[in-house]
Amino acid sequence: MIELTSVIRDLREELSRAIVAAEDESLHFELGPIELELSVTLERSGQAGAKIRFWVLESGAEAAMSSVSVQRISLALQPALAGRDRPPFISGRADAHEQ
Repeated sequence: MIELTSVIRDLREELSRAIVAAEDESLHFELGPIELELSVTLERSGQAGAKIRFWVLESGAEAAMSSVSVQRISLALQPALAGRDRPPFISGRADAHEQ
């Protein structure tokens, strides 16, 4: 399982790399709303003041979690760059090791 905050952080990092890659490209794509659908479990520790944590299930893990309540959540994220009024542009090409 992966923490939801890690999933969003990794998505932000990937988008940041795509935005930087777009700077020297002639073809740009305007970045619009991003929709994620995730299978999650919830964890709440018994300590006073404890918070609920969302854990995202990795591929194939849902079947192994039959004794734990698994929920599906959908997130709609609207990306924006700090200090800019227009939507960011992205571009990118696969690295040599990606096919």
